[in-house]
Amino acid sequence: MTDVVTPNSKVSLQFEIRLDNGDVVDSTFERDPASFVMGDGSMFTGFEKKLIGMMPGERAIYEIKPEDGFGQPNPNNVQTFKRSQFDAAMDLQPGMMFSFADAQNTELPGVVKTVTETFVDVDFNHPLAGRTLEFEVLIHAVEEI
Repeated sequence: MTDVVTPNSKVSLQFEIRLDNGDVVDSTFERDPASFVMGDGSMFTGFEKKLIGMMPGERAIYEIKPEDGFGQPNPNNVQTFKRSQFDAAMDLQPGMMFSFADAQNTELPGVVKTVTETFVDVDFNHPLAGRTLEFEVLIHAVEEI
């Protein structure tokens, strides 16, 4: 065990991610602490940077700008499909989420943006893209790896 988070640490923590209006997106405060290794890709670099220098028992709240979190929305990630590609009986509405398969057959979530008689626009940007987030964290343990 060490007493400070470094880029070479395994960190055990609890966290909560909130939108700027206070809505909770994800939280581990009602569950066991999560553990991860800094730089393993399980957390965005912008979140990890905020942890550097924190010690076990330390709790903090940070603002995460879009460029340090889920990025800005990319207009190229909005795709237009023919309405006929969806089940004709389906009542498509903006905000509906679907899973699509990409070229590698990987599941890709998309949110319906607009629906007309002939076309459906689907947004494949992450739902938190472009959002400033509040990141609350409580460090439980730090281990040098």
